[in-house]
Amino acid sequence: MTSPPPPFRWGSIIAPALLPTFLFTLGEGAILPVLPALTARAGGDLAAAGLVASMVLLGQLVGDLPAGWIVARVGERRAMLGALATAGLSIALAALANSVGILALAMLLLGASAAVFALARHALLTTAVPSSHRARALSTLGGVYRLGLVLGPFLSAAVIALTAAVEAVYLIAIVAFAGVALSLLVLPDPAGLLLRTPTTDVAAVTPLDVLRVIGRQRGVLARLGSAALFISAMRATRQVLLPLWGVAIGLSAAETAAVVGLGAAIDVSLFYLGGWVMDRFGRLATALPTTLGMGTAFIVLAATAGLPQPVAWFIGVTIALALSNGLGAGILMTMGSDLAGRENPAPFLGAWRLVLDAGGAVAPLVLTAVTAAASLAAGAAVIGTLGLVGAGLLAWMIPRHLPRDRG
Repeated sequence: MTSPPPPFRWGSIIAPALLPTFLFTLGEGAILPVLPALTARAGGDLAAAGLVASMVLLGQLVGDLPAGWIVARVGERRAMLGALATAGLSIALAALANSVGILALAMLLLGASAAVFALARHALLTTAVPSSHRARALSTLGGVYRLGLVLGPFLSAAVIALTAAVEAVYLIAIVAFAGVALSLLVLPDPAGLLLRTPTTDVAAVTPLDVLRVIGRQRGVLARLGSAALFISAMRATRQVLLPLWGVAIGLSAAETAAVVGLGAAIDVSLFYLGGWVMDRFGRLATALPTTLGMGTAFIVLAATAGLPQPVAWFIGVTIALALSNGLGAGILMTMGSDLAGRENPAPFLGAWRLVLDAGGAVAPLVLTAVTAAASLAAGAAVIGTLGLVGAGLLAWMIPRHLPRDRG
């Protein structure tokens, strides 16, 4: 007779997943809000800044294909360490960049490394956390991710103010990534999550596994995945749009970073509430308010173009986006884990993240194209309208694929 599994302990996931996620995101969060200023230093204009920022998201999309194979093959800790080394290389390349093209390549590498890192920690919690705690654990992971986005922009604002050099933000990233390496290699792993024996034969894992999963699961990926990617698209657009809007209304890089950081602070405060709501009332209870709220906020931002008090409107919309997004912390990861199951989840999660990151990569490019052809406000309106369409699709698809009693 097999003994029951030990009860879940929150402390068991701090060193293997939560702390590395916070530090990695801290490094990313210090750079993302000031990409327009970094692009300007490299000789680019506002449209080029949008393109450079989009390269982070495109890199995530490119990294999703091999990520499922890498994690299943080498394990979560080795995958995270490899991603960390690639991220460090990308920061070194960005610091040496003397053209928009080189800076864009650096951001592409940073995005690819973030994809592998994110999938490794997602697979780790999918396997380690029981279904009764899944949404809260993954929402906590999402909240920790957002905490990095809180402190990263504030740190970059402080460093820029002290040094008068925008490039100094690269130092924050290097220090943060060094902290990730230390947390993975030195801190204790009380439950042995990073050292556990693989549940599948790694010799049988191939780089084509993610593509095979896409083929087998094409129905649910096409329906539920396509609906969910609207959340991913709006989140990605927010990261690109808000810094660009700050520049457009005349804010400095430090002031823009501070406003983005304020939004992230509000965002992170709601993560556990969102997880509790999902575990208690189902996934739709957070997915729908998140999508409706963000879509509406983008449309409102577009409508404020040319109005008096542009900074006040910018801050207000940033707060509205943070409230909407904060309630949905972990929703996409939770939905993916629900569908993947606990046996060898990495290949399916790679396919799931590929679909979602496709929306995350394409949406900022759409924003850039509309901005170049019309205006930044028109781009915000287009994304907001797509968000409202996504809300309707999620209301239709989630009850079909993720019934309330599925944990």
